[in-house]
Amino acid sequence: MLDDLDDTAVLADPEDEVDLDEGPGTEPLGARAAGPSRPVLDLLIWDAPNIDMTLSTVIGARPTAASRPRFDAIAAWFVEGAGDPAAPDAPEVEACVFANIPPVVGSLQRWVEALRGFGFAVFARPKAQPDDDIDQDMLDHIEVRRHSHRLRRLVVFSGDGRNFAEPLEELARSGVQVVVVAFSEVAGYAIGSDVLDFIDIEDVPGAFAAPLDRVRLDALPPDGAWLRPTRSLREFVSSYTARRNG
Repeated sequence: MLDDLDDTAVLADPEDEVDLDEGPGTEPLGARAAGPSRPVLDLLIWDAPNIDMTLSTVIGARPTAASRPRFDAIAAWFVEGAGDPAAPDAPEVEACVFANIPPVVGSLQRWVEALRGFGFAVFARPKAQPDDDIDQDMLDHIEVRRHSHRLRRLVVFSGDGRNFAEPLEELARSGVQVVVVAFSEVAGYAIGSDVLDFIDIEDVPGAFAAPLDRVRLDALPPDGAWLRPTRSLREFVSSYTARRNG
């Protein structure tokens, strides 16, 4: 889904180079020693393939620049949640986007540079096969930061309960505030959890330039709402009849 992302929603003028082999920051991953002196950290993890795929699902169409998330607003919301940076107990903040890069890069180059300009680190892995994934890379980075820092808050943008439910609940039970941000239609694992906090991505202030064309059964008006069909009745019956008749 990410091979043709329209980058107009995240345009920026990044100036700094990031070494993707070492992760965010100036030290190699895991360089800080574990112990009581470890800095406190609020960490954001963005599962780009999953968010893009589930966005297409909930709006029933290929996303456009107007319907894709605004990373500037998401960065502001995340940093604001970390509290006053001048406070004695203020945590460090780190935001990381994980993306599969197809052989034909297209506009992804500008998209990645825009993210970096907004303060996001980007982990980019080539997508050579259809089943190539980056879930384990995300879990590995969370584990690295769990040992190099004292995780205070972990915000995970992903509706992937199959890979994330168990490790995220384990972290929450250890005392980390774990927040899952995704679309309510596809994030049952987080909504039904006793230990995970859930926020619908559209409820992040400014995350979208305009309301998405979606049906939210968790946010119906008190008097109810008409939910229009997504397909013509005659069109459906025509295709149904053709399948039935073989």
